[in-house]
Amino acid sequence: MATYNPAQSQAAEGPKTALSRRATRPYVNPYMGAILLGIVLFLSFFITGNGLGASGGMNRIIVYFEDLVAPTHIDRTPYLLEMAGGDKNALDSWVVFVGIGVVVGGAISGWANGRLKFVTDRGPNIPVRLRWVMAFVGGALMGYGARMARGCTSGQALSGGATLSVGSWVFMIAVFASAYALAYFVRKLWN
Repeated sequence: MATYNPAQSQAAEGPKTALSRRATRPYVNPYMGAILLGIVLFLSFFITGNGLGASGGMNRIIVYFEDLVAPTHIDRTPYLLEMAGGDKNALDSWVVFVGIGVVVGGAISGWANGRLKFVTDRGPNIPVRLRWVMAFVGGALMGYGARMARGCTSGQALSGGATLSVGSWVFMIAVFASAYALAYFVRKLWN
């Protein structure tokens, strides 16, 4: 694991962020990060009997608010009925707490390592507004695809891959191959 050395130069350390006024610390070594993620995944299976994923929690949060606005629609739709029909609370699921933990844990980690800031990462040839539009459209398509596939890429890659599910491995190979093929067409936005 990469450790923080206060003797590092300011250039290597990075600027202090406006939100935390802490020096930016280096990222964890990717191999150590993978080991830690594997331990978290194992503990998730061991403690809850479930793997990791993100789309299910977001889906349940949306269904919760939909149930507040249109409860009769929830009670008539079999897919939604399983989550929030009748007296059921859509937020009463382990996956909602995983999602909340990701946001809270990420914020704490960002603050502790001097990376908690609001920025728009983009290439020099793309305006900020277009970057936000592309991010929203891409996120909406990924969210829709995740619900159609009954799982997100993190659930497929981590949980499905860890259980050696052939479908998950095929899916992830297809995701990386598609991203590599698409990169050629959007490369000018990042150069």
